[in-house]
This record gives sequence, structure tokens and C-alpha cells, in this order.
Amino acid sequence: MASTKPSLLVTGVSGSLGTSLLPLLESFNVIGLDTRPPAESSGSIQFESVDLGQESSCSRIADIIREAKVVGIVHLAFILDPVRMDVLDRDRMWRINVAGTARVIEAIAEVNRTGGHVAKFIHLSSVSVYGPDLKRPARENDPLNAHTLAYAVHKRDADLAVQARARDLGPCEVYILRPHIFAGAAVENYMINCVRGTAYGRGRLARMLERRGRRLPILLPTGRAYLRNELQFVHVDDVARTIAWVLRRPKSREPLTLLNVAGNGDPLTIEQCARLAGIGIRRFPTEFLCRIVVSMMWRWGVTSIPPDAFPYLIGSYTMDTSKLRTLTGTEYQQIIRYSSEAALTDSMSAVTREVSHAETAS
Repeated sequence: MASTKPSLLVTGVSGSLGTSLLPLLESFNVIGLDTRPPAESSGSIQFESVDLGQESSCSRIADIIREAKVVGIVHLAFILDPVRMDVLDRDRMWRINVAGTARVIEAIAEVNRTGGHVAKFIHLSSVSVYGPDLKRPARENDPLNAHTLAYAVHKRDADLAVQARARDLGPCEVYILRPHIFAGAAVENYMINCVRGTAYGRGRLARMLERRGRRLPILLPTGRAYLRNELQFVHVDDVARTIAWVLRRPKSREPLTLLNVAGNGDPLTIEQCARLAGIGIRRFPTEFLCRIVVSMMWRWGVTSIPPDAFPYLIGSYTMDTSKLRTLTGTEYQQIIRYSSEAALTDSMSAVTREVSHAETAS
């Protein structure tokens, strides 16, 4: 007998967020799109191998939407860590991140123009769109001043593209979520690994440090101000719960809703991050020297942190999440269950396991 559940399309379903989100989607028939199937394969989803970097993906997505009568789309597909995802070519990264987002939007627009009923589109943006050095917590209507880091610039351009097309999608409500740095035991990306002190490169030196359970310090220029720079974190499970809340939210009067998403409570200074992670801070006399060391570690394969991420490694950027708290109301505490500190602390459990394994092996 055919299922009566509505169909939901999730791009980037095989990433850490997709993995956290899938258990929350039992009320949907889920079609997952990615270039590889989820590590924990589930019979509850229909998997389709689709490469958003290919121009043909637009018509393929449109066909899937029509055939499955998709009513909602969650767009998670994006290249953050080019080393981990093995996408080091900048042009290909842009085709997946920015052009790929445009293809998803165009597929929705085409289907809805021809009798489709995609009613909700959720696009995952990022705190990085605001830039790496903010004077106050960013609000959703602040300018998007991302620069230098390819990932941040791509997130900004994709965010703006979604905003520009939001009113062209017929009856489809559009949500743009801007989460802070993902954290959690299962999360792997160079920003959280920088705070963890993980030697997360592909070089021989990185593998040796990993085997010995050695951890890298946070690199900062001298000056007290850098230690006081602030960051927030958001647990990947909280982002998944936010998406699930958006999916079940009654129809809004607004065609476009922008939402900052971060852990509850106070942000953390870089000094606090280092103390919670149990790693040192290595100081250099100038930003220039610090940048050179980061570039050398990248070239030697010690770390997966690209040199163009440097402003985001030493910067101060937080967000005002009062809009999310207001919209979710009494549900807020059940959605955002982790503070920035608790999210970062949970991330360290993965490091504890790695160090214990290294000590046992030695």
C-alpha cells in the first residue's frame, strides 16, 4: 500500500547534520541526495546520487520533485572542508556551493510554475556570511561582509541568491538558517578541529602526531585583545531540531525568514575555548608571522585549515539569536538544548577517545 506521508527532499544527506536530522523526519518519506550514501544506511530513506556541481543536476532534481510530489526541501549540501571532502579545486567548489544552490532554487521554481507544490525550502547558510570581525552580535538584517575564506564567500553568495529568488518560488516559504560553528562528538570540520587541537591534515607528520595522541596549540598573535575575541558554537543536534521545528511550523505570513542559530547562553572567548579543550595557545609577535605558520602547516599537511581561513581563526564574531528564541517561544529550550560551552565540551569527547586509543596502541 502506498504511503500517505508527504515527501521531503534533503540534499547533503550524508553529512553530520543530515545524519542527525534523519531520525527526526519520521513523518516524511525522505529522499536523500548526495554524491555518496549515508554511512549508516537506512531503509527509511530513498537515496539518489546527485552531484550539484553538474549542470544536469537541476533537471534531475526537478524530475525527482515531480515524481515524488515533494512538498519540502532541506538544502544542506555544501563544501566546508575541501581536504576532508577531497574537493581542492576552487572552481569545482564554487560550482557545488553557489551554482549548486542556484540549481536547487531553479528546480523548485520550475516545478512550482508547472503545477508542483513545494511549500517549504530551508537553506543552510552560516555565521561566516557576516564576516570575521564583528563589533557587536550580528542580527539577521546586518550586511553580509564575508571575505577571504572561499567557504564564507560562497555561503554569502548562496545566501544572497536564495534571498533574491525567494519571491519567485510561487507559494513556497523560504527559510535561511545561519548557524554558528558546528560542534558535537560526531562533527568533523577544520574549525572545530582547530579548537580541539587535532592534527587533521593528510601529511605524514599529521598521522604521526595523531598516532601519538599529540595535539596542536591555537595560534594567535600577541596582544590581550586576541584572547578576548569571542565565538559561539552550536551543537549539530540542535541545528537538526531547529530544522525539524521549521518543517512542522504552520505557514508563515512572510515568504522569507532569516534565522541566526547558536548555542544558548554566553559566547566563549578564545582563551576560554583553549582552557575547555585543554590545549595551549602559541603566540607570535604579529598577525603576519602567525599567518605564515598557518600556511606552512597547510603546505606540510599537518592541518586541513586553509590559509584563507586565517581571519576567521583569530577573529571575533557572534550572533544575536533573539529572533529564534521569539519565534520558537516555549519550544526554544527543547530545541536549543546545548550552550556554546556544552556543545564544545561534547566535541572534546571525540578527542578523549582518540588520545585513549593512541595511548593503548603505544
